[in-house]
Amino acid sequence: MRVRIYQPARNAMQSGTARSKNWVLEYPPADPREIDPLMGWTSSDDTQSQVRLRFETRKQAEDYAKERGLDYVVQEPHKRAQNIRPRGYGENFATDRRGPWTH
Repeated sequence: MRVRIYQPARNAMQSGTARSKNWVLEYPPADPREIDPLMGWTSSDDTQSQVRLRFETRKQAEDYAKERGLDYVVQEPHKRAQNIRPRGYGENFATDRRGPWTH
């Protein structure tokens, strides 16, 4: 079983970066999911796939996996471009805009 260590991306619905600074160790599903014939819900007997451990650094996550003898793979995070600066709503109407503001 190979666990995955990664740094999650930020939520696409918000501009904040909460919960994207920590590293996550995630177990893969050991058993395939089954569809319940009566209700149509998906289920699995594998509770290990629900476990997600959070660590402050990548090294802590790797050390945890090594201590427990887990085979792991690290996915490098995609970094955001640093040239984006935060702006306020009032700057939409600033006089020094590059282009004219229109509706």
